[in-house]
Amino acid sequence: MKSMIIPILVVAVFMTTLSCEQPKGSTELKGDYLGQTPPGDSPEVFAPGIICTDMYERDVAMTPDGKEMYFGLVLGNHSYSTIIMSQQRDGKWTQPVVAPFCKDPKIQNLEPHISPDGKKFFFVSNRPLTETDEKKENWDIWIMDRTDEGWGEPYNPGAPVNTEKGEFFPSVTRDGTLYFTREESGGLNGIYRSKWVNGAYAEPERLPEQINCGQTRYNAFVSPDESYIIVPAYIKESSYGGTDYYIVFQNEMHQWSQPINMGEKINSSSGFEWSSSVSPDSKYLFFMSVREENKDSFESSPLTIDRMQKRQQSPQNGNPNIYWISANIIESLRKRAVFK
Repeated sequence: MKSMIIPILVVAVFMTTLSCEQPKGSTELKGDYLGQTPPGDSPEVFAPGIICTDMYERDVAMTPDGKEMYFGLVLGNHSYSTIIMSQQRDGKWTQPVVAPFCKDPKIQNLEPHISPDGKKFFFVSNRPLTETDEKKENWDIWIMDRTDEGWGEPYNPGAPVNTEKGEFFPSVTRDGTLYFTREESGGLNGIYRSKWVNGAYAEPERLPEQINCGQTRYNAFVSPDESYIIVPAYIKESSYGGTDYYIVFQNEMHQWSQPINMGEKINSSSGFEWSSSVSPDSKYLFFMSVREENKDSFESSPLTIDRMQKRQQSPQNGNPNIYWISANIIESLRKRAVFK
């Protein structure tokens, strides 16, 4: 989680029970990815008016079969956040609603991630460790196991993954290795990984400077085969305007490449680039960004309250949205990997 530059310590509920209704003003949603037309080699807003609205959206996770999708949603002046979900039932997608484990408005939840085998659901929260405890001051990684009825109760894996500092943005490989962000001294964050050994998480190791690059970094997404990792970082010499997405590749000798800026299609001058993931079928890259649509056209006419309200009530209004693009961009960047 990006917590040093713009803290996100938030949670709220704006929807209630899971429903089979479709979003107001939308047609019936069928097919993969909420029935959205897949993007090509240029980024597009994901599910405008359904997932991406006039609010602050980030974080995408989905089950391996693609029939459950989860998203992070922030409301207000970073005052509330929660995880929303939609399921495909009998070929139709349900209305996006708050996930059942995120309904307490006093508790903060964000950054969903589902393991490649679909058996574990990871997220971050400041929820209390027990029912009688107060909510935590810092964020921890929490886990739910898949059951015959759905997801089980959230549990805290404890040490050595979670500490008195904040832990954020879990991302898991096929062999169970957990990558995550940990708060460090001096107001910075580091990227760590903890291997799954004999049914338990091993002592986390801080990853090398290729991954812990730049002046700050966090929220790294690792591919299931561990062949690459996408790291939001601020590297002054190559930045487009703040935090950018960088990609680091790993070769067969377990060497990490130098970080590669993912370019202007993925990054913007806003600096609001700090949550990415790749779909389980490896076809699409999802990422959070702030981009204003038709800014020149909007500024070419006098302001009216109607024009301002219309712009505010649509995606790309200055709030972060979720974008997606063909994952072919990752393979094109792999060709530029330099190992030292």
